[in-house]
Amino acid sequence: MLESYRAHVAERAALGIPPLPLTAQQTEELVALLKNPPQGEEEALVELLTYRVPAGVDDAAKVKAAFLAKVAKGEESCALVSKDKATELLGTMLGGYNVKPLIDLLGGPTGAIAAEALKKTLLVFDFFHDVKELADKGDANAKSVLQSWADGEWFTSRPEVPTSQKLTVFKVTGETNTDDLSPAPDAWSRPDIPLHALAMLKNPRPGIEADVAGERGPIKQLEALAAKGNLIAYVGDVVGTGSSRKSATNSVLWFTGEDIPFVPNKRFGGFCLGSKIAPIFFNTMEDAGALPIELDVEQMEMGDEIELQIDTETTKVTALKNGAVIAESQLKTPVILDEVRAGGRIPLIIGRGLTTRAREALGLPVSTLFRVPHNPADPGKGYTLAQKMVGRACGLPEGKGVLPGTYCEPRMTTVGSQDTTGPMTRDELKDLACLGFSADMVMQSFCHTAAYPKLVDVRTHRELPAFISTRGGVSLRPGDGIIHSWLNRLLLPDTVGTGGDSHTRFPIGISFPAGSGLVAFAAATGVMPLDMPESVLVRFKGKLQDGVTLRDLVNAIPYYAIKAGLLTVEKKGKKNIFSGRILEIEGLPDLKIEQAFELSDAAAERSAAACAIQLDKAPIIEYMRSNITLMKWMIATGYEDKRTLGRRIKAMEAWIAKPELLKADAGAEYAAVIEIDLADVKEPIVACPNDPDDAKLLSEVAGAKIDEVFIGSCMTNIGHFRAAGKVLEGKTEPACGLRRRPRWTPRSSTRKATTPSSASPAWKCPAARCAWVTRRRSRRAARRCPPRRATSRTASASTPSSISAPPNWLRLSRLRRTGLDLRPARTHPDRRRVHGAGESGERQGRRCLSLHELRPDQGVQRGGGYGDRLTSSAVSDR
Repeated sequence: MLESYRAHVAERAALGIPPLPLTAQQTEELVALLKNPPQGEEEALVELLTYRVPAGVDDAAKVKAAFLAKVAKGEESCALVSKDKATELLGTMLGGYNVKPLIDLLGGPTGAIAAEALKKTLLVFDFFHDVKELADKGDANAKSVLQSWADGEWFTSRPEVPTSQKLTVFKVTGETNTDDLSPAPDAWSRPDIPLHALAMLKNPRPGIEADVAGERGPIKQLEALAAKGNLIAYVGDVVGTGSSRKSATNSVLWFTGEDIPFVPNKRFGGFCLGSKIAPIFFNTMEDAGALPIELDVEQMEMGDEIELQIDTETTKVTALKNGAVIAESQLKTPVILDEVRAGGRIPLIIGRGLTTRAREALGLPVSTLFRVPHNPADPGKGYTLAQKMVGRACGLPEGKGVLPGTYCEPRMTTVGSQDTTGPMTRDELKDLACLGFSADMVMQSFCHTAAYPKLVDVRTHRELPAFISTRGGVSLRPGDGIIHSWLNRLLLPDTVGTGGDSHTRFPIGISFPAGSGLVAFAAATGVMPLDMPESVLVRFKGKLQDGVTLRDLVNAIPYYAIKAGLLTVEKKGKKNIFSGRILEIEGLPDLKIEQAFELSDAAAERSAAACAIQLDKAPIIEYMRSNITLMKWMIATGYEDKRTLGRRIKAMEAWIAKPELLKADAGAEYAAVIEIDLADVKEPIVACPNDPDDAKLLSEVAGAKIDEVFIGSCMTNIGHFRAAGKVLEGKTEPACGLRRRPRWTPRSSTRKATTPSSASPAWKCPAARCAWVTRRRSRRAARRCPPRRATSRTASASTPSSISAPPNWLRLSRLRRTGLDLRPARTHPDRRRVHGAGESGERQGRRCLSLHELRPDQGVQRGGGYGDRLTSSAVSDR
């Protein structure tokens, strides 16, 4: 074990990063070595046990806690770890598997040490009652623990935020999005924080000196700045836009933060300064114990030494360079000082709750130890739709809302997690000692890595579903589809939720997307911290004009905001009325839910905190009836957790039986109101390259040369791809390149993007197919896709003459229509095959559908405004 581990240490040291934490198996082997240590290895073994085993409810932590508990209780002896030392080490494990042993030890010889450990342990949850019971029986150690929690010693024992801090500036000019900090091609390494951090800012940009362009970020540049002896501050003009990736925060903190004691490969703290910081990134920084501050950074340059002065009474922030003031600002909220002191917003919330419970148990008044947010007074002018939704989730009287600037913790009815952040969410749940979800519905998808999985993704596909379902969540299967398409089908009207993807924008209800840490917290506790944002109202009126589509209305929002002077395209000094606010939309009550999602989804491109759309009951009822059928089918075909799905079905049926929707009050106040008369939108509105805010009329860009076209977006549905296929049908000589998505070449095991010189039929564009596609593989080729994927053989000779035979095959699974069932054959004893499936599909118990049977002008058609159904004319059932 030691030999292999040290080889791993050397391999990682060559990259400049620490080794991975020990696995459960390695920890078991470590325990065996501790009982019978090789000569000269004693100190190294104890150090591994102390610092290299994960905390919380990780499998390795379970092994460590069990061993230490036996030693502390005298059930086992270890020459290297005494009873006192074992008890002390149990106290460093944050919570979870260590809590019960520590409580058991309160009445023993090491009770005083156990008490000191529990005083600093926040993740005790229901074990609080065990401590109180012992205290009620007169146990002195238990009484001291309860009193310590009531006094907030877990908080007061930590250092306060310094009023003056010297920092060295690491400045990234322009806009930094989360893909710059956590590149999508490196998503596989996100759970491995030190390794993934090496990819931060790896692509060339002004002022950034990547070690290896496109491969390794500016590590040497950061090390040179760190050598100056100050903490490094990440500074940028616009910071953290784009996807909601906690991995982006993790990467920044790896170079700017401090190690979490006794927790391997995780850091907290640090400073992030930006003229504008995206709201989700800001919140994720708060969760991680960092101090994000919005202030003018124009006079800060790479390598500058600045002094940051913070008035903890007024929350005024002053930045000085060479003794001169270069910027002034205010902290977002005074509570952020407590968040930093506690080690993050999440530890603060959990700790405050523990202190409150302890004071109630002891009959003490409410604590005045913590800073309280200054909530605004109610002017009595009414509430917006979003404010009422959040108010209901906070348990306020019906019709009451939460005003902007109010700190609240709304109940999370629906929580979504996707696969690139799912492993990090899993790790966060372990750190939170979560063994069961408190949120009513938690769903895990496998949409980002299903098409081209790496080995680490295949392992995630295999292990993560059980982790989610055993805690009461619903796990999808690889290839099922996009997180949003499924999560939307599980929603309840006028409820609040969150998800680990920036495009988690509910078309009914409201969602506040978050990083993996906050998603884990919401799933585990059932609530989420929220500083209620202001709202911007977009009111449509009139009738949609001929030739204008819903996508034009999406782009009309930034277009009219620019006209009103509320939005600018220029990054420097950028103005964006939507940033950090809730986008509320009125005037389109009859939209189908999928259409409403096109509008709510685009709120992410506006950097809005959330989106709420006023809809009528009819489209919602129609949608929910279909969703109930879908969930019943999921239960019948083995999706877990059945109890969670059944509970959501009953909730939907109850709402349909008595449908009621919240509405905004007439006098509600908004940060801005943008009115769009549909009669004035007479032509398509397009978003120009590289910036979705840069919206222009089609006539304004007519005649511009197009170099390249890519068909594909997370804001599209299959109807858009079908329309694109119809447009391309018969076109063979385009004036530009048509980008094809990367595809897997089995012999070389590489992915290659190609740009055809001429337009291809729709089926030749993988993006336009919008479904699971696998190339035929050599029998000798290594399996690169999830093991349950089916592949089919050569094309049928009956390929229609109007479209040439496709080289790839399309597998459609779990799609259903009356009279035609395309579920996996293993759920049907007769194992009938859909026309076109080869022997390979039959052998694997799967029924495949060849792509040539789905022509652009027939086959798949929209049904009822949502979902996709197969017409019987498109396929024949043998």
